Amino acid sequence: MEHYDYIIVGAGSAGCVLANRLGEDIRKRILVLEAGGSDNALIVRMPSALSIPMNTKRFNWGFVTEPEPHLDGRVMNLPRGKGLGGSSSINGMCYVRGNPMDYELWADHGATGWNWANVLPYFKRLESASDAGAFRGRGGPIKVTRGSETNPLYQAFIEAGVQAGYARSANMNDLQHEGFGPMEMNVGGGERCSAAVAYLRPAMARGNVRVVTHAHTTCILTKGRKAVGVEYDHKGHRVQARASEVVLSAGSIMSPVILQRSGIGPGGELQQAGIDVVHDLPGVGGNLMDHLELYVQQECTQPVSLYPHMSLMGKARIGLRWLLRRDGLGATNHFEAGAHIRSRAGVLYPDIQFHFLPLAISYDGKSLAKGHGFQVHVGTKRSKSRGRVRLNASDPLGAPRVRFNYMSHEDDWHEMRTCVRLTREIFQQPALAPFAGQELAPGPDCNNDVQIDQFIKDKVESAYHPCGTCRMGEDSQSVIDPKTMRVHGMDGLSVVDASVMPQATAGDLNVPTLMLAERAADLIRGTNLLAADPAPVMVDENWKSRQRSGTIDMDLSGKDTGALFAEERNLVGGTRYQ
Repeated sequence: MEHYDYIIVGAGSAGCVLANRLGEDIRKRILVLEAGGSDNALIVRMPSALSIPMNTKRFNWGFVTEPEPHLDGRVMNLPRGKGLGGSSSINGMCYVRGNPMDYELWADHGATGWNWANVLPYFKRLESASDAGAFRGRGGPIKVTRGSETNPLYQAFIEAGVQAGYARSANMNDLQHEGFGPMEMNVGGGERCSAAVAYLRPAMARGNVRVVTHAHTTCILTKGRKAVGVEYDHKGHRVQARASEVVLSAGSIMSPVILQRSGIGPGGELQQAGIDVVHDLPGVGGNLMDHLELYVQQECTQPVSLYPHMSLMGKARIGLRWLLRRDGLGATNHFEAGAHIRSRAGVLYPDIQFHFLPLAISYDGKSLAKGHGFQVHVGTKRSKSRGRVRLNASDPLGAPRVRFNYMSHEDDWHEMRTCVRLTREIFQQPALAPFAGQELAPGPDCNNDVQIDQFIKDKVESAYHPCGTCRMGEDSQSVIDPKTMRVHGMDGLSVVDASVMPQATAGDLNVPTLMLAERAADLIRGTNLLAADPAPVMVDENWKSRQRSGTIDMDLSGKDTGALFAEERNLVGGTRYQ
């Protein structure tokens, strides 16, 4: 039986980072187990083809939720990346760090040491940004670019937001997150820059990192409360491997599942599934959260949208140019403008995000409006609803039971209605007047709360950002020690992926996951980058009394942000974050 210094379960975003950083010491032997296969395919590498791998069994596990009780029993799609790079090989490539206040909130929730000044150096370490300001990285493995923004609808959307009274942001990943502005994407040289491309392949080239694909991890091997290795299925054989340290990076759905299969989790649930309890840890699988979003779609009265390119001939021209030159419409994810705003006065920092698209189509590419159009994907980023990931008691090795309990909190309904109404107001601004025709969705007949609520129930979709199921903290429901990344009560066992996030960030989760893995690799090695100084945390000075502002002018760095979160909870009524 082979012995390694580290076994990493999962070659997704976090696992690829860990393999690279932990493998920088070439004396360390590392085994990476990935249940999927290779990521080597043109449809993965081509940015504008993002909906294709998402709709294949080769690259997507195709999970679904249990019927969601607050969405009229809808079963929701839950795509998860399958293969090297994980979800970074099938996602929308939107490069969003989140708001600096997200990480202050993490620390406030018990993730000691994960405040903005401590995580900023790791964001800078991971990125090579083409639009590099004072707080950006220039030499990291993840290539970050902006789109060409040649379509007039991008600038019209940004100007409409400014006309509606919101701030303009030159770059929402630099000094100021809040406001309307250009979006970035993890694309380099016209190709998707996934975690496998940026981190795993260079790690494998060193010679001390072994990757086994189609390796389905069944459980963590333990001796008492110490992890000693991993058992996995590979090509019909049950294999065991030993290690000094096991790191779970299987994602927010499968990391808690593998812990539970290994006897680590809520004792009663494990016994019900016929699993011997190694460590009764009630928080495993709980605190499940996600971002939901709606499509607000508008007819475009001028022939400037991407609609003509959606024909077979149009797609062929895009593909041929991309194959020959790695540029043009094939080299972008088309989310080249966006925004982050606050839903109401008394909210400290943005809790609504917009992704603008000069086309009216669903995210998975299955539904296209007939004619020119544009849309935003809009949703709230700090939902109070919480769900759970559980084993299937009748088949613990089968697909897990996932229920998010979407829209189970009353405040979520208020905020999603607000998303629709604020979007409509923005679409009615003068900058979009030359382009805006009839509203396609929700439609002119959807106006009152009852009608909007039904639209939400029928049309809301996951933004594919599950997190929180093995959260960092020090209380009885936490799973991970934020100072070491070790599972509470266990030796030799860590979890590093989006499951450890105490709270979803105000934006797409892939980049925060990369940062998290960068810092976690140092914590596992017993080191840490120095905190950034300065590390500005910018908010609207009058956030208590107004919902929108043309200027974001107050720096909270060095201030007691915990007291501000308490003040926000009082202003908006009750407990805002759970």
